[in-house]
Amino acid sequence: MTAAEMLEYENQMFLDVLHENGLLVAARGLRLETVIMNLMKVYCDPGNLVLVLGTASREEEYFVTELERQGVSPLPRVITSDVTNTERERVYLEGGVLMVSARILVVDLLKQRVPVAHITGFIVLRAHKILESCQEAFALRLYRQDNKTGFVKAFSSSPESFTVGFARIERIMRSLFVKNLFLWPRFHATVNSSLDKRKAMVIELHVPFTPLMSTIQTAVLDLVHFCVKEIKRINPSLETDSITVENALSKTFHKLLQLQLDPIWHQLSANTKQLVADLKILRSIITTLTQGHSVRLQALLLTLRSSDYAKRSSGWIMLDSAETLFVSAKKRLYNSKQEVAPEMNPKWQTLSEVLKEIHGDSGGSSQTVLILVETLATCRQLKQYLTKGGPAMLQDLYKKLLGKKVTSNEPMQIDNVEEEEEEGHVFTLTQTTSEDSESAKYTECTTQLDSASEPVVVLQQFKPDGEPLSLPSTLRSLKPKYIVMYDVDVTAIRQIEVYQSSESECQIQVYFLIYGGSVEEQAYLTTLRREKEAFDFLIKEKSTMVVAADQEGKGTDCSELSRDIGQSAVPSVNTRRGGNAEPNTRPRVIVDMREFRSELPALLHRRGIDIDPITLQIGDYILTPEMCVERKSISDLIGSLNSGRLYQQALAMCRHYVKPMLLIEFDQNKPFALQGRYYLSSDLQSSDITAKLQLLTLHFPRLRLVWSPSPYATAQLFHELKEGKDEPVASVAAAVGLEGTTLEDDVHIEKYNTAIHDFVSKLPGVNTKNLVSLMNKGESLDHLMTLSKEQLGDLISNSQNGVLLHDALHKPLKAPTEATSFRGRARGRGFRRRKT
Repeated sequence: MTAAEMLEYENQMFLDVLHENGLLVAARGLRLETVIMNLMKVYCDPGNLVLVLGTASREEEYFVTELERQGVSPLPRVITSDVTNTERERVYLEGGVLMVSARILVVDLLKQRVPVAHITGFIVLRAHKILESCQEAFALRLYRQDNKTGFVKAFSSSPESFTVGFARIERIMRSLFVKNLFLWPRFHATVNSSLDKRKAMVIELHVPFTPLMSTIQTAVLDLVHFCVKEIKRINPSLETDSITVENALSKTFHKLLQLQLDPIWHQLSANTKQLVADLKILRSIITTLTQGHSVRLQALLLTLRSSDYAKRSSGWIMLDSAETLFVSAKKRLYNSKQEVAPEMNPKWQTLSEVLKEIHGDSGGSSQTVLILVETLATCRQLKQYLTKGGPAMLQDLYKKLLGKKVTSNEPMQIDNVEEEEEEGHVFTLTQTTSEDSESAKYTECTTQLDSASEPVVVLQQFKPDGEPLSLPSTLRSLKPKYIVMYDVDVTAIRQIEVYQSSESECQIQVYFLIYGGSVEEQAYLTTLRREKEAFDFLIKEKSTMVVAADQEGKGTDCSELSRDIGQSAVPSVNTRRGGNAEPNTRPRVIVDMREFRSELPALLHRRGIDIDPITLQIGDYILTPEMCVERKSISDLIGSLNSGRLYQQALAMCRHYVKPMLLIEFDQNKPFALQGRYYLSSDLQSSDITAKLQLLTLHFPRLRLVWSPSPYATAQLFHELKEGKDEPVASVAAAVGLEGTTLEDDVHIEKYNTAIHDFVSKLPGVNTKNLVSLMNKGESLDHLMTLSKEQLGDLISNSQNGVLLHDALHKPLKAPTEATSFRGRARGRGFRRRKT
């Protein structure tokens, strides 16, 4: 597809970003990938070097396949970690369009493997994820420092992401080095006129709830209202504008809520935390009501109706609405005689009627019907319904799920149990010959779709494995005339609209199934409202936004490229010194290659510190020739302490560096506190970690522990630690830890046998003050054995310690008796001896 073959609004998007650097934000489903692909097509030439950031593996495959189909040469290439350093350097010099991960690119830019001056430009996908500390922003910063002519073109299809946080859109644009903002909502006049020329025929079917389903929905909404009200009552100072019943039923509610509560999670009461968990459970109930069936809902509720969960819950389970919920769900499963008679899902019957109507409209000829659903569980559920029939399917599932007592204490354990024997993600069925819709059955399709003589039904998710490009590919391959939207998805609806307007050879007939007056309908309307509000916000921000004249970084006054040392950093120039000024040399930090997965290297570079990436045998960061830092996140710290790896790392640092440091870095979005079970699993308490850290400091007295609340604080700390110190040498740091190498001759540990040194340091009477004297004056262990108490006391300058050491070397160790051994073990473990 060329630019001339695109829709009018796609062509305008393409021309906008082709002629200007900028950030383009489009509504979901408007086929932004087509604009990006045509932009790549323009630059697929060895004379250009265009780097693409932010692509997923499926997108890379899609772009290469589509451009190959169009006969483009040379095709874009994907650079992965499997490509060697020498090979990557050659690929950069060959030019063209290269899709590369930001982490690989940052290291190559720092190592000067990329000809920065010859880069034509950058194409950045998922621009809403760009922050000043991200690897993509780091790569763009390195690029703009040495290249003032290349372009930056960024894309995003998530307008809501730009509305979270203070001046987020402005900060992202500064990190991208762009001045222009292009907004393309669905209500844009050009988009409307483009998609209105060829519309799909849409038949909306508002399926009514059964009376029992309506009762259950009302009861759940009452319970959600109770939980929301309790959260606001218990936490009056908490910002709770976003905590509403309407928002609590949306898919992204818990992600947004957790983002808001993470920094103060340790300050919340146990009851508040349980209310948040209960809101998630109540949403799973309402989702099971609309997307599941009566058997599955009852199985879920049985796991909740237990004494264990009643003690843990926030109290909603004791309300009248909860009783109504349990009673109504049971009535959906049993008749008045307590016989198993599961209530059918109303959408199933409507789906059967739609398929019968399609079969009638097609005049008996073979037609492909595409049924789109949200989850894989629903996909498998419909396959069973169409092949077995509703009653038989529910009876089988009742025996599997409820035929034996449900004993799980976890409410979500039964999810997908009924489909566990099904395999695959897309199901293709053919209809058996039948005039009666009630007895119409389907079987697995064993022939090619083109040769099928009966109507073919294809069941597929909107986004299998979260892949948004799957549906457009399916539409192009199947070319369906009939589409059934069993569930609701805004992106899928627009993808069908775009396909109808640009590629479909016939008018598509879309059956839109939705429960009328339900939370499903409300959630769909809420999604549309949020997107519209996000674009309204961005339009207003664009009109009032202050953009710096040199925000693109092409001059010398760009604030993003200036040294940002922060308010609390120490100035690098001594203003009290007379005479000639000190040389203005930039500080340098040597960073281990594996550390480029974290934010810290980018933040260090942002503060004006040069980064030298090499593979270090010991430590993660070398600040000075004497100072080595091992960085640990909280999860890393726990894992390293439990496995014993941290002991070995601390041992190596203490042997080779004068000033070894262990940096414990917290997440900036989480509390700066090591307590409770927020960070730790249920069988591990924070006191266990503290005790192990205490043992670590006792074993390694020279090891310094540094606690940092965030990567930003760590960057500032490193900057201050380096003030006035010598700069490290990369070649020397890389050799430390290799066999037969040392860092400094004056590191006393390296003068001795390390095994003997560790052994002697743990003897009674030996401490950090007298260890060096003992190792210098003592000739060997045999020599120490020949010395008296007085001589040992003189050797270590302390008579009392000399006696302790002499006794340890000469007095025999008494073997403990069985009784004393037992008492010692019991006392050490905190148990009392049981009386017999």
